[in-house]
Amino acid sequence: MILTIPYPNIDPVFLRIGPVQLRWYGLMYMLSFIIGFFVLRRLAKYRKLHMSTDDLYDLLFYLILGVMVGGRLGYVFFYDLGSYLHEPLSIFAIWQGGMSFHGGFLGMILAAWYITRKKGWNFLDIADLVSAAAPIGLGLGRIGNFINGELYGRPTNVAWAMVFPEGGNMPRHPSQLYEAVLEGLVLFLLLRWLYRKNFYRGTVFWALLAFYGLFRFLIEFVREPDAQIGLELGPFTRGQELTFPMLVIGMTMMIIYIRRPRVEPAHPKRKSG
Repeated sequence: MILTIPYPNIDPVFLRIGPVQLRWYGLMYMLSFIIGFFVLRRLAKYRKLHMSTDDLYDLLFYLILGVMVGGRLGYVFFYDLGSYLHEPLSIFAIWQGGMSFHGGFLGMILAAWYITRKKGWNFLDIADLVSAAAPIGLGLGRIGNFINGELYGRPTNVAWAMVFPEGGNMPRHPSQLYEAVLEGLVLFLLLRWLYRKNFYRGTVFWALLAFYGLFRFLIEFVREPDAQIGLELGPFTRGQELTFPMLVIGMTMMIIYIRRPRVEPAHPKRKSG
């Protein structure tokens, strides 16, 4: 008999007001943006990026837009295009789930590129700033996945295995929690350390690609593959196929950038007189 840790079976809906249902997963997104704002403000002050509160609100608005639109479209194109071609209006049914990190990441890059052009900021400064805060959303998002009982792991006999309601009777890896720790807490601490070391602009951005790619690639070996896709190229998942280029490119570029001269925090601008 395989011993397991009981899955908590938390109701995905934390508040019902008539026909309106407020879900934990949505709350995790909201919390990540709220906490992210204060982290962005603190990090911007450390590098003396001369960003006002309104600037941070504008940056966060475009990041939210990029993450939400990119994450949804990424899931549609990378993971289940056939179903959405059959029912195209279901693309807008985001309450049914279906967000992709890789799509959200591309959306975030495009959003950052747009607002840096609009504001006249240095793109790599903003890329490093946003990258250092991004693990907050990644970690909280995985906790939301765990509460929903989705994106669970493969069958296992480890002592901390759980039986998920949608995963049959087999004990499984709580892979959402692995991701919450590695892609959330560990990645946040690592990128924050790199950010405070004042390496050359862009180093933290490439480190995000490298270490997220590493953590996600490894965890995919114990995460249940998407049912509509399964395994591809032998033992690999679609997530690994999308993540491996991030790992290789990110690690290569991070090594190149980290060897460049360090950047001292900018000093406040002086008025000419």
